[in-house]
Amino acid sequence: MIIIARKSGSKRLLGAMTALALCLGLSACGGKSDGGSHSGDTMQGVSASGKLGSKPDISFKTPFKVENQTHQVIQNGDGEVIRDGDRVCTRSLALDAKTGKVINSTWDQSSPECSIVISKKSIPAYYDTFKGLKVNSTVAVGIDESGSGSSKATESYIMALTFVSRSKNLTRAQGQKVTDLPSDLPKISLDDKGKPSLDLNGYQPKGGLVVQPLIKGKGAKVGQHQSVSANYTGWLASDGKQFDSSWDRGQASDFSLDQVVKGWQQGLAGQTVGSQVLLVVPPDLGYGSQQQQKIPANSTLIFVVDILAAY
Repeated sequence: MIIIARKSGSKRLLGAMTALALCLGLSACGGKSDGGSHSGDTMQGVSASGKLGSKPDISFKTPFKVENQTHQVIQNGDGEVIRDGDRVCTRSLALDAKTGKVINSTWDQSSPECSIVISKKSIPAYYDTFKGLKVNSTVAVGIDESGSGSSKATESYIMALTFVSRSKNLTRAQGQKVTDLPSDLPKISLDDKGKPSLDLNGYQPKGGLVVQPLIKGKGAKVGQHQSVSANYTGWLASDGKQFDSSWDRGQASDFSLDQVVKGWQQGLAGQTVGSQVLLVVPPDLGYGSQQQQKIPANSTLIFVVDILAAY
C-alpha cells in the first residue's frame, strides 16, 4: 500500500497504548508469541465489575505475570452477537501488570476505536474468542513488550477491551450510479467483483485535483480527520499503468485521512460511505518531486476508491 504519505498527528495514543488494534493484528506486540490461534480463555486471574457497556473496574493480584496475547473474557455482554467480518468499536483501559494502576484509558475520548475487523486474517490469535461474543463484553488481553528491546517504563500491561458496537463493512461501492459524467474524463469499467479497470480515453490532466463520484452511496459523510476502509486502484495518468490495488491483495485498506496524500484527504472528505470516487491527483497533492516505489517523480495519479466504512 503506497498511498500513505504523512504521519498522523497527536490524536494517536502515546507509547505502548498506541491503538490496541495494531497489536491485535500482529503475531505479537513485542515479546514472544506462539503465533497461533487461541481458542477460549488463555489467561486466568483477571476480573471486572460494573455495568455492562460502561467503564469497568478491573481487578487482579499484583504483580501479575503477563504472557503475550493471552486473554480472558471478563464480562459477557448483553448486546448483538459479534460475527465473522464485523467491524467492532471498542473502549479500553490499560493497567500496569506490576501495580494494577490504570496507565491509559480511551473511555474519556470523544469516540471509540473502530479499527478491529473480526477475521482470522486480521486477528488470528483472538478470532475464536472475539467471534460469538456479544456487544458490551469485556476481554482482558495480556501485552508483554519486555522481550522487544522496549525502553518504555511500562513493558507489561493488561488491556481491558470493551466491545461497544458492531457493524458490517461493505465489500464494494453501493448506491446510485452517476450518469452525467464529463465526457473528457477517463472511463472506468468494473468486473463482476467490482474491481475497476481504466481506459484513459485520451485524458490530459489540467493540473488541478479532480474529484468525480461514480457511485453515490447512502451512508454517512466522511469527516476530514476520520479513518476509512476502502478498496482502491491507482494508475499513472501518463500511460494508464496500474501501480497499486487493494483489490489484487484481496483485502480492503484502512487508513486515517490525516495520513494520506493531500489529494486523498481533500477528495474523500465529504463523500459518503458506499460511494465510488474517481480522483485525479496532481503532483503537488500527491508525491511531488519524490519518486515513490512504482510512481515516478512529478506524476499525476488516477485513483478509483470505494468507500466501505468511516469511523
